[in-house]
Parts: sequence; structure tokens; C-alpha cells
Amino acid sequence: MIDAADQRRAEVRALTELGLTEAAQAAAGVHRTHRAISDRVFAVARRGVGPTATHIQRVHDPITDGIYRTIDATVTTAARLGGRWADLPLSTPPSTSTRGAGIIGVVHGLIGDELDAKQSTLAANNLSVRVAGRPVTPDAAGLAHAFPRPTRRIAVYLHGLVETEHAWRLGQRTSAPYELHLTNRGVTNVFVRYNTGRRISTNGHDLAELLDDLVRFWPVDVDGLTLIGHSMGGLVARSAAHHGRQAGHLWPDKVRTAISLGTPHLGAPLEQLAHHASAALTTQPETDALGRLLRRRSAGIRDLRAGSLLDDDWLDRDPDSLAAAVAADVPLLPGADHYFVWATLARNPRNLLSRSLGDGLVLHHSAGGRNRTRNLGFDPAHGFHRAGAHHMTLLNDPEVARQLVSWIAPD
Repeated sequence: MIDAADQRRAEVRALTELGLTEAAQAAAGVHRTHRAISDRVFAVARRGVGPTATHIQRVHDPITDGIYRTIDATVTTAARLGGRWADLPLSTPPSTSTRGAGIIGVVHGLIGDELDAKQSTLAANNLSVRVAGRPVTPDAAGLAHAFPRPTRRIAVYLHGLVETEHAWRLGQRTSAPYELHLTNRGVTNVFVRYNTGRRISTNGHDLAELLDDLVRFWPVDVDGLTLIGHSMGGLVARSAAHHGRQAGHLWPDKVRTAISLGTPHLGAPLEQLAHHASAALTTQPETDALGRLLRRRSAGIRDLRAGSLLDDDWLDRDPDSLAAAVAADVPLLPGADHYFVWATLARNPRNLLSRSLGDGLVLHHSAGGRNRTRNLGFDPAHGFHRAGAHHMTLLNDPEVARQLVSWIAPD
């Protein structure tokens, strides 16, 4: 096992190198944009003043290019040195602290698939159970140590994009987190952290394996399993259930309740907008850098375009194609009760603001898995509307907490 000090240094150096490398790439994008705009300006000027504009451009371009090359060389060198020598006097590795994990969580959401492909230190634990910020080994000894007072009912929490398990305690000074409500009803709460930039299907595969270990090595016999997913977490849970059944795992039969909180089962409009905007921006040299930046968004974000859960939804497909996204309608896990919560910024779910913006990120029909062309099978009677709330409200809210208790542990 890696020493805590070594892990701290490795993570600090990886974050330092990544931050400076991204700064260098941003400067390169600014350079391309600058040159595209100046080239167009000089082209127009030549029509009016003739060769004078050409002489000025011959002076302007080398100076401009030299400045940007100097910036690139300086920042790139700093990134290389930071990756070797940077350190901070932190008491714990960044990934085990709330703030450090939050930073890494955002990085994961944006480029987590790249980090995973490069086997970065920041992607060392792509999916794991976490207790007090630290990963738990999913074997008999690890689980017994991490959960000294286990019960036969387990609630597994899956956060959303760019989040970590700490997100479930958002606003805890004024509202008791869901875990406290369920602990009082004899439920053991298990929090999973995962790299949200990876494919949803990839995280689904890994979650299925993790839950298989969790149930097999849990210190007491598991009587009931509840899956609670916020936003992307609800999609990962559905993907895991499908893969678990395909692999013949026993844990899917233990699932009594599956709850999605603001999950874009049919896709998220913001990702759909980003997909088409990136294509439009790359058609013009002045906006090409911004278009390329949008196209760098992670595979996990791209999966939110239509709520894709399976490998077949994205294998051998051009990620930048403007064709309709593919998302197989994976059946809901049989034998479990499925519930969903949706929110609207306005109190009236039928007004224009509610219909067009939903909770700010997810619309009602997507959260409920039903529109004119797709129906995933959610019972409308199993939905709960949280009026006058936004997407992040669903992570910790008294009204939602009461609903969760009534669904999971009413007695």
C-alpha cells in the first residue's frame, strides 16, 4: 500500500503538472484565435491601404508568435518541473480531503477519460467505496473494518457529474443528510466515488463488480439493497444493474429499491447544445479554439446527450457526428421498486420556466424516462416533484428525505 506522504506528493505533482499543461494549451488556443482575427483584419485592411497592411503584418506576426512561443515554453517547462518536484504541506493526500477531492472530482468530470487512458495518479481509484474520504478494500477484512456496525439493509449512494461522495452532505448545517434519516431506520449507508469522465457503461461494469464483492463479503447477510443515484449516478446504477444481470451476479436480486434524483434518463439538453455548438464553432478559424475546447469534454459528459448506458451505444461511432445519439432502452431491473424525483425552478411544473429549464439541467420527461418516442417503464405514480428547487437541491433536501424514508424504510 502506498504511503500517505508519497500519495500526497504524487497527487500534488499530478495536479500541478496538469494545471500548468492545461494553461499552456489554453494559451495555444488564444494564440490561434489571435492569429485568426488578425489575419482577417489585415486581409480587410489590404483592400483599403494596400501593401502598407502587408508590411505591418510582417512585423506583427513574428512578434506575436514569439510572445506566445515564449509563454508556451515557460509554462510547459514549469509543468514538467512541477510534475517532478511540487509538494504542499498537507496533512492528507488531496483525494482524501473534502476540498481536494472536490477539485479532483471536477477534473474527472471534464477530462477523466483522458486521465484514465494515461494511467494518471489522479485516476488511481476510478471507482471505490469511500469512508472518511479514503477508499475501502471490498473484501471481508476491509468491509468489517470500515463498517463496524453493519445492518442487513444497505443503501448505496452514487453521486453525479463532477461530484464526489461529499456532495451528499451539501447544506448539512441546515438540513440533515439523507444518511442520518436512513441510519435511524436501520439502514447502513455506503458511499461510492467514481471517475465521472469515464464512459457510463465503463463505470457501470466496475460498479457491478464492486457491488458483487460488497454483497458477498458484507459482514452480515444482506436482506435488501437500495441504489440511490443523483443525476449521472442514476444512469450508472441502471448500467450496473444490466451488467450485473448479464454477468450472473447475485446482488441484483438483492435490490429492493432503486431511486434516481434528477437523472437525465433520456438525455440532458445542455450536453445536446454543447454537441451542436462545438460543431458550429469549429467551422470558423476565429472560434475554432473554443470549438476544440468543447470537443474535449469527457466521454462521460458525451454519454449524457441521450443517456447512453451500454458499450454498444458508443463503440465504433464518431463522437462528433451530428447524427442522433444512440441509447439502447435498457429495461429497469425486475423485482425492484423504481422511483424518481424531479425538480423545477418554478413552483408550478406547467409554466414556461419549468417546461423549458426543469431543474436547470434536467427536464421532467427525462427524469421520468418518458417522452413521445421512449418509455423506460417508470410508473408515474412513483415520481415525486420537488417544486421551486434546482438540480443540486436534490442532494440534500428535507422534502426529498421524507420521501426517501417512505420508499426505503417506512417502518
